[in-house]
Amino acid sequence: MAIQILTREKEGQKTPTRTRSKAQETDIAKATGGKRTANSGATDWSKGDVLTEQFLLEAKTKMEHSKSISIKKEWFEKNKQEAVFMGKPHSALVFNFGPGEENHYIIDEYLFLELLEYLKDKTNDK
Repeated sequence: MAIQILTREKEGQKTPTRTRSKAQETDIAKATGGKRTANSGATDWSKGDVLTEQFLLEAKTKMEHSKSISIKKEWFEKNKQEAVFMGKPHSALVFNFGPGEENHYIIDEYLFLELLEYLKDKTNDK
């Protein structure tokens, strides 16, 4: 007797959202040396999608290839609050334009200016 596993899929969508999201989170964790959080941070004790030593990362992925993505202010606000809760000094939003696409990291201006200073100092050290 064969056991059939049922998955919820939207009409015309071949891969469940959870599968694509997990794949993106795994890629981010590998690239950053971080760890995926259990159940995408939906627990009382762990927040965010990927945790590194310095960052709480929130991942957003498109299910189909796209030329654009809408970014919501609430994502940043929630991510900053959760970073404080998790004791992380920084937060970033990570998104891509579809399956297999490159990830892009959005950081706040303060951290961007710190990055500019670091890169300037690194260039001057050569």
